Amino acid sequence: MQIKANNIATLKGHNGSIYDLSEGSDAFHIFSASGDKIIALWNLATMQAENFAATLPQLLYEICYVPEKNILLAGTASGAVHIIDLTEKRELKILQHHTSAIFEIKYSAKTNCFYTCSGNGEFAVCSLDTLSVLKVKKVCDEKVRSIDFNYITDELALASGDGNIRIYNLFSLEEKYSFNAHRFSANVVRYTPDNKTLISGGKDAHLNFWDVGNNYQHIKSVPAHNFAIYDIVFNPAGTLFATASRDKTIKIWNMQTFDFLLRISIDNTDGHTHSVNKLLWSAYKNYLVSAGDDRTIRIWDVSAETEL
Repeated sequence: MQIKANNIATLKGHNGSIYDLSEGSDAFHIFSASGDKIIALWNLATMQAENFAATLPQLLYEICYVPEKNILLAGTASGAVHIIDLTEKRELKILQHHTSAIFEIKYSAKTNCFYTCSGNGEFAVCSLDTLSVLKVKKVCDEKVRSIDFNYITDELALASGDGNIRIYNLFSLEEKYSFNAHRFSANVVRYTPDNKTLISGGKDAHLNFWDVGNNYQHIKSVPAHNFAIYDIVFNPAGTLFATASRDKTIKIWNMQTFDFLLRISIDNTDGHTHSVNKLLWSAYKNYLVSAGDDRTIRIWDVSAETEL
């Protein structure tokens, strides 16, 4: 498989590091969250910023758009979750159930809840109907960095700063498995689109692959980057995945074989000049979107050709 990635646009406007990206109400809209305390809205059709901005009192690490409610969840460095109604263009509520930074927010239509991970070793479950906290669970003494769902097995995976991955029942929150995954912090966990494999990325710069159907037995480990891995995303077709790293690069991998395909960097293309913090692989024209400490959002046109 031959892969090419062309940088077709670089979006500028934030005055701080960009820590998160989220899809918007339309396929061509994306939100960004930054250390400048601003949430911005971008149009991938025009490659311009839209007439929208939300300013919050704290540095922003995490955002999550919930299309069923047309609300935006924003997690800050202080542990607050701001809930913004995009229809009425107003803040509905602030939840302060964590005392440390929010590192990831994800919602589940299946449970009708959203989930938050924090720097004080907790994750929490909140109702999307009442916008209230249902449960806060202490996981460890280190940061809880990432969360993902498997709807085939009804499981929830957590990655934390102690290097461990913990698997819970999605509904009862009973712990099913706990295993050491990385030498240092486990930074990100993502189930593959077929839900058969869990991929984790760590501060040790390795990708690890875990067999879901075989009690999360270790499949393989890959020294994927030179520094910490911060994000993993899959393309809409489920044939590729991309990783983002503190080493300023993005790498693209074969989803079937887990083999490395392409390195995107400032050396071989118009890559990021600082840490790449977040990725989003949009259904709109199959664009791969990246953001990082250089305060830019870069749009990549990724094309693949299978060799005959």
